[in-house]
Amino acid sequence: MEKKADIGLIGLAVMGQNLVLNIADHGYTVAVYNRTIEKVDTFIKGPAAGKAIIGAHTIEEFVSSLERPRRVILLVKAGPVVDTFIEQLLPHLEAGDIVIDGGNSHFPDTIRRDAALAEKGILFIGTGVSGGEEGARLGPAIMPGGNSAAWPHVKEILQSISAKTPDGTPCCDWVGDGGSGHYVKMVHNGIEYGDMQMISEAYQLMKDGLGMSNAEMHEVFAQWDTTELDSFLIEITTNIMKFADDDGEPLVEKILDAAGQKGTGKWTAISALDLGMPVTLIGEAVFARALSALKNERETASGQLQGPEPDAVYGAFNGDRKEFVEDIRRALLASKIISYAQGFMLMKAAAAEHGWGIDYGAVANMWRGGCIIRSVFLGDIKNAYDANPDLDNLVLADYFKSTLHACQRSWRTVVANAALMGIPVPALSTALSFYDGYRSARLPANLLQAQRDYFGAHTYERTDRPRGEYFHTNWTGTGGDVSSSTYNA
Repeated sequence: MEKKADIGLIGLAVMGQNLVLNIADHGYTVAVYNRTIEKVDTFIKGPAAGKAIIGAHTIEEFVSSLERPRRVILLVKAGPVVDTFIEQLLPHLEAGDIVIDGGNSHFPDTIRRDAALAEKGILFIGTGVSGGEEGARLGPAIMPGGNSAAWPHVKEILQSISAKTPDGTPCCDWVGDGGSGHYVKMVHNGIEYGDMQMISEAYQLMKDGLGMSNAEMHEVFAQWDTTELDSFLIEITTNIMKFADDDGEPLVEKILDAAGQKGTGKWTAISALDLGMPVTLIGEAVFARALSALKNERETASGQLQGPEPDAVYGAFNGDRKEFVEDIRRALLASKIISYAQGFMLMKAAAAEHGWGIDYGAVANMWRGGCIIRSVFLGDIKNAYDANPDLDNLVLADYFKSTLHACQRSWRTVVANAALMGIPVPALSTALSFYDGYRSARLPANLLQAQRDYFGAHTYERTDRPRGEYFHTNWTGTGGDVSSSTYNA
């Protein structure tokens, strides 16, 4: 009797093909299906030749080739396409079978699908997968969440194909119920937006502020990659700086400065607003991409709007260049701490909102290998949460607190000089503003509350009364004593 497949995958784009080959390399038999049947045949005759991979030309044939409980990975475009394939699969599945969505689905869709399939006895997992094509082939970071009854049936496969930390721990663990897996992946992508923006700001400070060449910047990024900033994104930036076009000139300088985005950073910022979490750095990173996209308007404005005129104080850097490069490194490190702290604040708020039991040390561990934001820095985050799982905020952990204190002078020096030189650093500056706001026992929100009560009778609390008591003042003498309890403006 012909051996059936241990797991199946639908969606043979590059990511899907690489993941299938990864699974097969780890000793599992894989069934594959694609909406365009020719892709199945081409894959089976090409990269999959000689491997334990079974091609199917129909959904029915695909499902029938799977061992029970059937395990199906969907690696298709997020959105309606996922729902379409689930509907096609359902008539051929039975109670206890498992559907795994490995795409970048929005977490509310995962919550909906998990609940709907549970009613039919089908176990659903929304799995964040990070690492791109290379990660899919050699070992990605995998963030599964959904119906916990499915985890024992997929744990061995997913952990075997995932990336590993230096000590051999899989960069894959169960995240939690519902949409938690895709939520964690969404936050990962938001942090990725922030990291990329901050590195780009460091690049512009060196290029436009210090007049450094790409060769010089290559050396700087290479040195930074041996410090606490050691990461995949610093590594590839080092390589980008030295990559020459056909004419020998740096290719990066010929790339149009108009950034694209696929939406996960925006989702993170929207979720932060919904939950009332000040995830300012990711928000600024998203808006920076949006501003970059206004290329034509910016070019027009550049000829009309004045910046600082270079003189002894404004518009030009007049200090020690080598010292300022180190200041930039420290500012980048401090801002990175703030970005990750905000990301974990957001995950904590979402976990409380949805009842997800997220292990934040485990999340940091999942991000240590395979994914785009992998870095040595994440080991320190794991250590912080392992030492105190109930940590209020990452910035209060001893290591991060002392690092912020050590970087503070450089951080302020960089943000101040950027403003004097007219170089925009939205991510680095908003990180510093958050730090100053978070460490302030008193903020000017008392005036804001007075204004709200003045124009809308929204009430306020008093410093000389217990929290939870609300007051309204008739500020003009012509207003009434009725206060608002529902309207917010």
